[in-house]
Amino acid sequence: MERPVDFAAAIDAAAESLIAVLDSAASRHQVPPTQLRVLALITSRPQTNVNRLAELLDVVPSSASRLCDRLEATGLLRRVPDPRDRREVRLVPTAAAHSLLGELAERRQRAVQVVLDRMPPRMQRELLVALLAFGRAAETQVVPDQQTEPAAHPLVS
Repeated sequence: MERPVDFAAAIDAAAESLIAVLDSAASRHQVPPTQLRVLALITSRPQTNVNRLAELLDVVPSSASRLCDRLEATGLLRRVPDPRDRREVRLVPTAAAHSLLGELAERRQRAVQVVLDRMPPRMQRELLVALLAFGRAAETQVVPDQQTEPAAHPLVS
């Protein structure tokens, strides 16, 4: 296969297709995308407090706190004293949040599998090899404007 004239644009278009498939699986949930993103962030970073969450989201702390208020009101988040410093408050996803994120991950994987099933097995394997190589290359490459923290699972934007 020859390299497309604009290889990066072709990858970007494929990524948009993948995002559309993933978003369609997430759209069945009543939890807004930003709140899902918060849950994913704090699940992957157990020591997160409101100030750190605000940094990760690139918002002011009061906005992050309001997001946490909404998640706490729906039973998806708890604020607990940090055992190392009782003046700090950690954000902890509840069992319901873990269940929600697990269900969402399963739906997303099933949605991707439906698309993969339309591809010949050889192309599926080639795609996997290429994506793994891309992931390894991305880990060693610092992209301009990339945050120092790796992005949370791109379940939401």
